Amino acid sequence: MGKNGNNFDLIIIGSGPGGYVAAIRAAQLGMKVACVEKEKLGGVCLNVGCIPTKALLTSASFVRELAHAQGHGVVVEKVQVAFGPAQERSRKVADQLNRGVGHLFKKNGVTHVEGTARLAGLGKVEVRGKGGETSLYEAPHIILATGSRPRDLPMLPIDEERVWSSTGALMQQEAPQSLAVVGAGAVGVEFADIYASYGSQVHLIEMLDRILPLEDKDASEAVARSFKKRKIQIRTSTTVVSSERTDSGVRLVLKGKGEKEEVLEVERVLSAVGRVPNTEGLGLEEVGVQLTPKGGFIQVDSLLRTSVPGIYAIGDVAGPPLLAHKASHEGIACVEHIAGKGHGGVDYANIPNCTYCHPEVASVGLTEEQAREQGYDIEVGKFPWVGIGRAVALGDTEGFIKVIRDRRYSEILGAHIVGPQATELIAEFVLGRHLEATVEEMERAIHPHPTLSEGVAEGALAALGRAIHV
Repeated sequence: MGKNGNNFDLIIIGSGPGGYVAAIRAAQLGMKVACVEKEKLGGVCLNVGCIPTKALLTSASFVRELAHAQGHGVVVEKVQVAFGPAQERSRKVADQLNRGVGHLFKKNGVTHVEGTARLAGLGKVEVRGKGGETSLYEAPHIILATGSRPRDLPMLPIDEERVWSSTGALMQQEAPQSLAVVGAGAVGVEFADIYASYGSQVHLIEMLDRILPLEDKDASEAVARSFKKRKIQIRTSTTVVSSERTDSGVRLVLKGKGEKEEVLEVERVLSAVGRVPNTEGLGLEEVGVQLTPKGGFIQVDSLLRTSVPGIYAIGDVAGPPLLAHKASHEGIACVEHIAGKGHGGVDYANIPNCTYCHPEVASVGLTEEQAREQGYDIEVGKFPWVGIGRAVALGDTEGFIKVIRDRRYSEILGAHIVGPQATELIAEFVLGRHLEATVEEMERAIHPHPTLSEGVAEGALAALGRAIHV
């Protein structure tokens, strides 16, 4: 048996948005909790993911605003744009929040164990410190929250010098003259926006037939139109055949439609083709934790339990969608079940997607195509931002709010927003769906004027065929 000081009610491996939130909630419920982390508290999301990228995107939005400053009576004689200060600011933001997690652990009495953890049998975790020393910790409940890492393609190996992962893209002091972004999901599109704003000639390459392929087709097309106006080169239905270093950068051989090959030479490449779960070195096989046949994620049930009693998994390592808010919610649901408090579980059909490029994109529920494929009798409403006074006043009228409703019950099957504050406004539809609101109820809730939130009501009205301001 381990020493008494090493005995806990719950041990969590990983301190990302799944692990640290689970630790805090477990402590609130009266458990003695240890959280093991080999890197910085907060995981990928806080340190090299969600938070610093949003800081950079905020800086990029300032750069774009300067281009239109004259219309607001602000005359800037000469604008000089430097990527370095924006990058440094993004690190400060991440560091501040990293310290915040440490403070929350102390406040809630969570024990932070530094080191690399592996399962050492049922109820046992071995932690190897940075100096190589090992310690054994014990708990009847263990949560695996080890997250994921960027996928490495054999024809495009990441070296963080010429070919970056998303982490490498965050650490640069200068924007390259040219950048190829391989993969046009949320990560690729956000970095394309950032680097284009700071003067890079960006080439966005996607294997599927459109950028943001998980979003509604109308949303994807709207962002593609906006990006093309900004001179971002978009190649869809295109794969990378090979890559090689040159004196000045990287030479890519691309294959597009009709098997036609093209050579593209750029200074740097960002590989943003998805992520793989961190399951290696955890001792999963030794204790019998099963992985999924597809993707190699840890197999869990609706209560986040693995195939081994007392061992749970949450967040990216437990499967898609690989989103921070999904991980946090799973963490809370998991520990509340462990504590016997019960929890409504995780409604995987009501997890919002957010992409923080300009224009912003956010969605929840079914796309129009999915709703039709599933046999629903639907009515689709699409309301343009040009009909919302606050959006016109802001000078930000690109995009729309699209609402898909089921004619039978007027259920909100899906909502898709492209445009100003889309990632904030989508929460109204998430809450509406959670409370099983009808489209009529979304509209009957009085929205303040003049605000962007009026677009939610107008989108709902559009799905009923009676929008007012269009």
